[in-house]
Amino acid sequence: MFQSDLIDDCYDLSGTSNHRMPDLIGYKFIDLFAGIGGIRIPFSELGAECVFSSEWDKHAQQTYYMNHGHLPNGDITEIEARAIPSFDILLAGFPCQPFSNAGHKKGFEDTRGTLFFDVCRIADYHKPKVMLLENVKGFKSHNKGQTFTVVSEALKSLGYSSYSKVLNARDFGLPQNRERIFIVCFLDDYFRKDESFNFPTPSLLKTKVENILDDVVDEKYTLSDRLWAGHQRRKEEHKIKGNGFGYSLFSRGSPYTSTISARYYKDGSEILIEQIDKNPRKITPREACRLQGFPENFILPKSEVQAYKQFGNSVPVPVVRAIAKNIASSLNKINTRNKS
Repeated sequence: MFQSDLIDDCYDLSGTSNHRMPDLIGYKFIDLFAGIGGIRIPFSELGAECVFSSEWDKHAQQTYYMNHGHLPNGDITEIEARAIPSFDILLAGFPCQPFSNAGHKKGFEDTRGTLFFDVCRIADYHKPKVMLLENVKGFKSHNKGQTFTVVSEALKSLGYSSYSKVLNARDFGLPQNRERIFIVCFLDDYFRKDESFNFPTPSLLKTKVENILDDVVDEKYTLSDRLWAGHQRRKEEHKIKGNGFGYSLFSRGSPYTSTISARYYKDGSEILIEQIDKNPRKITPREACRLQGFPENFILPKSEVQAYKQFGNSVPVPVVRAIAKNIASSLNKINTRNKS
């Protein structure tokens, strides 16, 4: 069964508090490109109130509703900023897209035609105190670095100081090698220039794949002889060509897996689990849920294809939890300063 030794120094994966945490009670946030709410969970745990969410995928919307109690709004490009309630914190795991004007340094204007523009126009209208943005590791080098430059210039032109860092899920108690870039932005009018934001220090807890595995798993997750033979053949072909593509096999004792992706439902090749005297198996949807650090009581969609897609597209919750803690600490310091 799921092991308890994935607990970090403040929270376990179910969100149960072990120590007093800086809280966000009284703060309101919105959840854009929300997926199934992975970024939302830690902010809700800290007491912040979600007043608006947006997600265009209808299947993810349903999973979000089952777990968080309300149905996200649809396509954010069709929602006017003034229709969104006032809020303090903006959360967005926005898609990485080409920026046609990248490099012209027009700030906000350079983001037009991309989904990041919608983050900008909403931030420009509401001026939230803090924003937390998430993307794939390669976002910083996307379009030869031009995309990141445009995003940075846009945030600056809107009046925000931004801090970015690539963090790995395996450094925060999850047995998964998953690197993502996180960008934390503070409104300059609220956050003094002589202040700075510090990203969390990795817990570096030792992890094992067995921590997210069930002891008894349905045989349907075991690869058929035909599929397993196909995986082996393709890996050998790639090896002959001199590249490392192909399936990735892990044991219960492996420290971590490779990154789970939204395509995992197709053949499971990126994460296969060894089995004694039988073909390897895919991880189950519940194991995928644990691999991303979602609560054990998180309600899974009925469709396994959708479950794999949704967890593959989501975020490692413990990493966001650690960032949320530091954001709360910064906000609490600002509030203390303002009261003195």
